Amino acid sequence: MIWETITTPPDAAPPNPMTVRAQSIPARHTFPEHAHGWNQVVYAISGVLTVAVEGRSFVISPEQAVWLPTGLPHRVGSLLGAEFRSLWIADEAGAGLPQSPTVFAVSPLLQALIVEAAEMEGRDDPDGYAGRVTRLILDQLWRAKPLPGALPWPRGGSLATICEALYAKPDDSRGPEEWGRHLGMSGRTLTRRFEAELGMSLRSWRRRLRLFKAVELLGGGLGVTRTAMELGYGSTSAFVYAFRTDMGCSPQVYMRGRAAERDRAAPARG
Repeated sequence: MIWETITTPPDAAPPNPMTVRAQSIPARHTFPEHAHGWNQVVYAISGVLTVAVEGRSFVISPEQAVWLPTGLPHRVGSLLGAEFRSLWIADEAGAGLPQSPTVFAVSPLLQALIVEAAEMEGRDDPDGYAGRVTRLILDQLWRAKPLPGALPWPRGGSLATICEALYAKPDDSRGPEEWGRHLGMSGRTLTRRFEAELGMSLRSWRRRLRLFKAVELLGGGLGVTRTAMELGYGSTSAFVYAFRTDMGCSPQVYMRGRAAERDRAAPARG
């Protein structure tokens, strides 16, 4: 399906030291490839973003963000729509942060600080509160934990058709042969193309997708049993086993930990 283009902001001024831009991205809309004369944190407080940079493409949830160093060409969009929060950070303020694109985990505290900074953007700051929030955000970025990889995403074509369909319906169990017939190619050809572009098999990608969606669904308040059903697992125990294998803990323990982090972060909004 066709994606619509979003016009990049014409009034972009250099951050000093940080600017936060809030924007709603409709479903299947994307910014054209562009670069900035400053660093950027790509993040969504809700929804999922698609990020293309350095010849690869991936999606991130509100549990994740992407650090993009100054001058790096990139493209950002959303398959289903998202509440985008873009942090522009001057080089001096971002000194010591990565010099290559980096996916990192977003703590509840950092999320709360980003929301607060966006609400204050453009307002008078007589007591220096906004400056203190900015310093806390930078401190959180320095402390953020890089993630080994987000969910890879094809840049377009027939593979994007498969991934979009599976994202919308993760319980779809069709394999390479069935998808190949649907797209007019052999299962072997589809397998080669999938592994060449995404670096993994369709089966491995579907497993990572289900984990990605599990975090999204659980974070949205869906129960463990309902999440297992939505993702196509044969039983709740099979889902719990898969989640524990990848995440090192059960879904219940994971969500209790996130809830505890949110409780600790709540006073930071003062």
